[in-house]
Amino acid sequence: MMTLQPWHSQVEQVRRAMRAGGAVTFDELLLVRDVAGRLARIEPPPDATPRPAAVLLLLYPQAGELHLPLTVRAGHLPTHKGQVALPGGSTDPGDDGPAATALREAEEELGIPPESVEVLGTLSSFYIPPSGFMITPVVGLSAAAPELRPHPGEVELAFSVPLRQLLDPATVVTEEWDMGGMKMQVPFFALEGQKVWGATAIVLSEFVARIRRVG
Repeated sequence: MMTLQPWHSQVEQVRRAMRAGGAVTFDELLLVRDVAGRLARIEPPPDATPRPAAVLLLLYPQAGELHLPLTVRAGHLPTHKGQVALPGGSTDPGDDGPAATALREAEEELGIPPESVEVLGTLSSFYIPPSGFMITPVVGLSAAAPELRPHPGEVELAFSVPLRQLLDPATVVTEEWDMGGMKMQVPFFALEGQKVWGATAIVLSEFVARIRRVG
C-alpha cells in the first residue's frame, strides 16, 4: 500500500477549508488596532472609489510538506515598500476576474507559469487605505515547487515558508508600534526573520482560520 506524504493530507485539508466557506470574524484576523482595541479601517470611506486588485496565495509541495512563497517589496516602490507581501497587484482592463489578475502578477513578479496553478477559490476581499486597493486573495495549488525568479524592479527578496509554521500559534506576535504619531497594536507572523503584518497578515490569518475550522 502506498503511504501518502504529509503534503497530500495538507492538500485535502486545504480543499475542505476552501469548500466550507462561511464568514470569518474580526477576532480571527491579524488586524491592526489602537491601544483601546479599535480596528484600523478595512472598509473604504464613503467618498472613495477603490481600485480592484488581487494577490495569489500559492501552495506547493517542498521537502514533503506544503509551502507558500512570500516576497519583500522593493524599497523604491511608492506604497508598502520593504514590506512582506504575497505576489499580486492591480487589475488590468483585460483581466477576467481576480484569478486572472493574481496569476498574471505572480508570473510577472516571481516567474510562476499561470498554467501550473490550479485555482482553489478566493478569500474575503478587503480595502487597503494606503494604496486604495480592494484586494481579493486567490488561493492556488501547484503540483510541484516552482522556480522563484524575483523581478528585480518589484521584488527585493523571495522566500518560502511551510504551511505548518502559519498554523503554529507561537508564530504570531503582537507589538506596539508608533504609526503616524499614534500607538498601535500590530499583530504579525514572525517568519524567516521577517515581520509579516498588514494586508498580508490579514490574508494569511483568514486562510489559517479556515483551515483550523476543518482540521
